[in-house]
Amino acid sequence: MRFAPAFLSLAIVCLASSVASAHCQVPCGIYSDQLRFEQMLEDEHTISKAQLQINELSGGEIDAQTVNQMGRWVSTKEEHATNIQNTIAAYFMAQRIKTDNPKYTEQLVAAHKVMVAAMKCKQSADPATAKSLEKSIFELYKAYEGKEPTFEHKH
Repeated sequence: MRFAPAFLSLAIVCLASSVASAHCQVPCGIYSDQLRFEQMLEDEHTISKAQLQINELSGGEIDAQTVNQMGRWVSTKEEHATNIQNTIAAYFMAQRIKTDNPKYTEQLVAAHKVMVAAMKCKQSADPATAKSLEKSIFELYKAYEGKEPTFEHKH
């Protein structure tokens, strides 16, 4: 049983890191909704860039370096789509979209569309999927905030 303290330490570190990433599931009040939307749009912009790079790299000579770069862009695209899905699930769905809100169904549907659009970005290198994701984020903003988005987000 010499390994028990090491295992316990590892378990505590893993638990602490998952709790740290799930911050704001306590009523701290320090995060802003606007920042969440801006971060999702930044993630979407990165997905869009990754898709463009994947398409550009796949059109030329395929050598080891190209395969390496394509793999890195695919990984980046996946990571940023997952960031969006996590923001929707852990921030909006778990905390901010309330069942007693008169716009609950509209907000829930809009949040679900963002999740699905992020999933489609994972499945595809078609830039149209990133454009659809951006549109769904704007639609969620409108359903959530009750006004048109005024972000300076451009491709």
